Amino acid sequence: MFYSFDGRVPSVGDGTYVSETAQVIGDVRIGKNCYVGHGAILRGDYGTIEIGNEAVIEEGVVIHAPPDEHCTIGNRVVVGHGAVVHARSIGDSAMIGMGAILSIRSGIGSRSIIAEGAVVKRAQQVPSSVVMAGNPSQKVREIIQADRDNEDMSIELYTNLAKRYLEVGMKEVNPKKSQGSDD
Repeated sequence: MFYSFDGRVPSVGDGTYVSETAQVIGDVRIGKNCYVGHGAILRGDYGTIEIGNEAVIEEGVVIHAPPDEHCTIGNRVVVGHGAVVHARSIGDSAMIGMGAILSIRSGIGSRSIIAEGAVVKRAQQVPSSVVMAGNPSQKVREIIQADRDNEDMSIELYTNLAKRYLEVGMKEVNPKKSQGSDD
C-alpha cells in the first residue's frame, strides 16, 4: 500500500488510517488523524501531495500532482467517493462531493463545497465559502450553517472510523465458511 518511487517516500501522521487496499506512492505527506479509504490512489510520483490533519479521503479517490508541483489539501477537508483531484490546493474545511473532478492547477477556497459530479476546470479558482455545481462548475450559493454542521458530522464520522480501523483492523474471511458451508 505504501511505495517509494525515485527517492520519494510517503509519510503518515499519528492516528491516521490508510486502507490496506489504498496505494500511496512517492512524496505523499498525510497529517494526523486522517482517513484514507479503500481503493484510494495518492500519486506523489513526480509531484508532491500534502494532506492536512483530520482530512477524509474516501474510497476510490484519485489524487495526483503535476510534475514538480504541489497538491495541497488543508485540514478537515472531506473528499468524497470517486473524486479526482489534480488541484493545486484545497483550503481548510472544504468538501469535495462524490465523483467531482478538480482539474489541473485548480484551487478551492476554504469552507467551499464542490457538489457531487461537478467539474472544476483547469486553473479555475473557487473562492471561499461558496457552493459550486455543474460542468463547468459555477457558484450556486453561499455556505450556510447546515453545510458546516454536515462537514463536522462527516469529519467526526470518519475520524472515529479511522480510530476503529486502527484498533480493530480488517480480517480476511471466507464468506462460505463463515456461513457454515462445507465447500
